[in-house]
Amino acid sequence: MAPKIFITGATGYIGGDALYQLIKSGKEYDIAALVRNSEKGVQIASQYPAIRLVYGDLDSAELLEEEARKADIVLHCANADHVVAASALTKGLAAHAPDRPGYVIHTSGTGILLFADMEKQTFGEASSKIYNDWENVSEVTSIPDFAPHRNVDKIILASSSSSVKTAIVCPPTIYGRGRGPDNQRSHQLPELCRCTLEKGHGIQVGAGKTYWTNVHVHDLSDVYVALVEAATTGSGNAFWGSEAYYFTENGEHIWGEISKAVASAAHKQGFIPSDKVEVHSNDEINEMCQAGTMLWGANSRCRAVRARELLGWSPRGKSIEDEIPDTMAFEADLRGYIKHHAAKVAG
Repeated sequence: MAPKIFITGATGYIGGDALYQLIKSGKEYDIAALVRNSEKGVQIASQYPAIRLVYGDLDSAELLEEEARKADIVLHCANADHVVAASALTKGLAAHAPDRPGYVIHTSGTGILLFADMEKQTFGEASSKIYNDWENVSEVTSIPDFAPHRNVDKIILASSSSSVKTAIVCPPTIYGRGRGPDNQRSHQLPELCRCTLEKGHGIQVGAGKTYWTNVHVHDLSDVYVALVEAATTGSGNAFWGSEAYYFTENGEHIWGEISKAVASAAHKQGFIPSDKVEVHSNDEINEMCQAGTMLWGANSRCRAVRARELLGWSPRGKSIEDEIPDTMAFEADLRGYIKHHAAKVAG
């Protein structure tokens, strides 16, 4: 009998790409996907007709609990801050017997590491602090409760037992075009491109010295697939439990340098008059993009050792810097800039 997987966020950017990679892996899975409405359902069914559609949302606690009870694995790729969903899914999995435990692979994010700059309200400055999911992981599991995603992460970690095997996948800045049935757009880099286009110049928070780690969405999906395969076989080296964080990074960037590269790409493609970058106040940044000061101005640095050591993860996607011209072109096309620019050139 094929392992039963219940996935949330299947039409989203992260979940959609993970679903694509799961199907592409060639393994046989009995997959059920949570969908909000028939429009979302059609998007999945047209691409994956064998998937069972479960109509509801993250507030459908009884439904989520029942689906988790029936599933061997819950792949939770939807809202990382939804308490009701996390509670219901882990409650359903807790009904599993210890000899056939249920697995939850939860999606958090390295936004959990922003707390120091949030507390000090320092944005745009560099930090030397780098977290690690292999050594001193207790630093990650004991971060302050006010850190982003922390309340839901605690629900997942606390559910770990002989009946519930837990893992938290913690992606940083994700980039690259997704391959899912609906949303194929990331957030941080595309939003920086959007703001650059709308303002007509590059955007920078403070001194622009902030560090984030990054990962291509296709490489991120490989981690989900590896964890699913480890759960279905019940063997391998995967680590589960109350300290099972999996960072997913393939390098890091400085946001000020990314701002320059984005402005350069926009200028070279003819969308803005020059490649200059302007520093904006925190209030101005947050007006352009919700929580923009944290997205581009607070530090989030980590090293993804566990996935490499235990899952044999070997990321190979192109770099975020190489992705910038394509992301800029996509954003410009999405917002009509390419059509307008072509008409202007044509006279």
